[in-house]
Amino acid sequence: MSTTWHARHLARRLETSRPVQVLGRFGDACYGVVYLVVAWLAGQIAFGVPAAEADQRGAVTVISAQPFGMALLWVLVVGLVAFGVWQLLAAAAGFRWVTTKRARTMRRLSAVGRAVVVLTIAGFTVRLLTGGATTGGGQQEATATLLTLPGGRVLVLAIGVAVLVAAVFAARRGVRERFLRDLDLSGAATRTRRWVRWSGKVGYLAKAVAYAVIGILLCTAAIHLDPNRAGGLDKALRTLAAQPFGAVLLIAVAIGFVAFGVYSFSDARYRRS
Repeated sequence: MSTTWHARHLARRLETSRPVQVLGRFGDACYGVVYLVVAWLAGQIAFGVPAAEADQRGAVTVISAQPFGMALLWVLVVGLVAFGVWQLLAAAAGFRWVTTKRARTMRRLSAVGRAVVVLTIAGFTVRLLTGGATTGGGQQEATATLLTLPGGRVLVLAIGVAVLVAAVFAARRGVRERFLRDLDLSGAATRTRRWVRWSGKVGYLAKAVAYAVIGILLCTAAIHLDPNRAGGLDKALRTLAAQPFGAVLLIAVAIGFVAFGVYSFSDARYRRS
């Protein structure tokens, strides 16, 4: 048998092992907590209250300022690292219940994306805990660096388009309720299934809106060769707030992030393995 087969078999055994399952699901719930805090920060911006950055890094900073905040952050790090590893294992050998190769490949690529996001948040949290630098390295700085490279404008534009495509996929996943395919709700009560369905749908639509604005900002930065026009989730939410009826739009997105946080708890409980 090939080395690749052995590697996938090992990844599959690890992914479905009891310790990895428990820690990975715990980390999934931790990811949901992060989104709940981001939703709270977005709500503050909507009501004109000065707030920390309304993104995952801002959420971590807010948690650190709470009673026993540093202890909570260590718990968060363990959970997020476990979730990231779980997703990488799923990317290597998971989603065996998906019948078509194309759909399985898309699920595995999505798992890689989730792993990168949560491990990045975990890395920022560790730097915060250990007194390392937590400033810099933001979206604008990264965009400025890319724009100085040969073909940088095209590269930034391509990344912006890719983020817009991700927004479309997130919206489709929410509208068509495709997230339900990765859950086993056979033992859940009817009311629970209803909550999972609606929280997932609203949550993914909110993420789609955020992705769309980030993608537009990146494309605009590429077109104008101006990295200051780029930005991550925080700038995307503040851009929404600056639009006509922006407060209403931002409150709607904040509610969607609350829904996604709640859905993450359901995902941790009912995700297939």
